[in-house]
Amino acid sequence: MFDIQARQVWLAAGATDMRKSIDGLSAIAQYTIGKNPLEAHLFAFCSKDQSRIKLLYWDRNGFWLFYKRLEKGIFRWPASTEASLCITRSQLSWLLDGLSIEQASAHRPLHATVAA
Repeated sequence: MFDIQARQVWLAAGATDMRKSIDGLSAIAQYTIGKNPLEAHLFAFCSKDQSRIKLLYWDRNGFWLFYKRLEKGIFRWPASTEASLCITRSQLSWLLDGLSIEQASAHRPLHATVAA
């Protein structure tokens, strides 16, 4: 159906008005986060009560807008003093599963070197 090939995942810090749709979220991506919404980035936005998340993604000829509303509980949206936060796809998965993006028990990525 679709294949998300996002270079980076960007979280808009703080709360976002969930009445915003594609145009409003694109403006936040461009002017607040500082990234072109037409590039291969995935943008995430969270409601004030942290029960709803919207994801915005440009796919060749149009936008995908994903929306998730929790019936119980909240998303563990990170507190940040910056306007945005760049996270990994693994961290996004944790966030969508109700976990913190800082998983102390997660394996850290290793950068292997080639032996000469």
